[in-house]
Amino acid sequence: MKLLTHNMLTSKCMKAVTVGYPLGINASDVRVSEVDFNPDFIAKIIPKVDWAVLWNAAESIGQLEGLPKDIVENYENDHDFLKKAHHVLLEVDIINGELICPETGRKFPISNGIPNLLLNEDEV
Repeated sequence: MKLLTHNMLTSKCMKAVTVGYPLGINASDVRVSEVDFNPDFIAKIIPKVDWAVLWNAAESIGQLEGLPKDIVENYENDHDFLKKAHHVLLEVDIINGELICPETGRKFPISNGIPNLLLNEDEV
């Protein structure tokens, strides 16, 4: 599971959960694989990302790689910043672990890079 995906997941469909965001991460297997760098794509996706959540997620799995805590000014033209954002968003992959609902503590497994957020009948 890419951190870009994590940034958009929530558990708010569960009973008694009002926000369900951001999900915590407990990663047991993290891999980094090279992905072609597309600065235009990264520049366009950054406004859609909750940067603080991304930064905290990267920190929690030990993959900050110099990523700044805040989005830099004029980031569209900052090649170094875009490369760091690209790395964290697209090259870091959580293979196995779990996502944790911040309100209930419910754990959702990540297996072979796929998060399973299916709910039981009594959770809907």
